[in-house]
Amino acid sequence: MGADVLYAMAGGGGGGQAAPQAGFDGTFFFMIIATFGIIYFLIMRPQQKQQKKQQHMIKTLQRGDEVVTAGGIYGKIIEIEENTVELKVAEGTKIKIERSRIGRVVTKGS
Repeated sequence: MGADVLYAMAGGGGGGQAAPQAGFDGTFFFMIIATFGIIYFLIMRPQQKQQKKQQHMIKTLQRGDEVVTAGGIYGKIIEIEENTVELKVAEGTKIKIERSRIGRVVTKGS
């Protein structure tokens, strides 16, 4: 066999496909940006809204509000301090909890 036959069998002829060029691909960059956008709007943004709503609820607590703690205890606010809240949970039974542990307000007091 001659050298020209071996060269043709190896695919070194002029009719082959060109190698793909390495470089910037805008589609890949767009997909990365789109993925982060989806994560932000579906996960992070609603969580931030919920957190702001919870903080607003905690700031606006008043005496007489009936609340549920994060642990599921129902009570009526009888005293509010900077970081704590005193709840009446039954006749003659009071508990003191962290203000941030209030889960939700059931009814607003007067």
